[in-house]
Amino acid sequence: MPKMKTHRGAAKRFKRTASGKIKRSKAYTSHMLGRKSAKRKRNLRKGTIVTAGDQKRMDQLIPR
Repeated sequence: MPKMKTHRGAAKRFKRTASGKIKRSKAYTSHMLGRKSAKRKRNLRKGTIVTAGDQKRMDQLIPR
């Protein structure tokens, strides 16, 4: 069986941590920033972990 290919679009958007979880950046940061509070924009800058339900699908796109 051949090796699984990495989904290149997913590889540019997600990174795998040392423990195997997948990091992602948050949405809603590209436009209409004037109406969003500074606190909201500050929290959107932080990365977060992909949820457990999506983790299974991401493992197929980004093999180890």
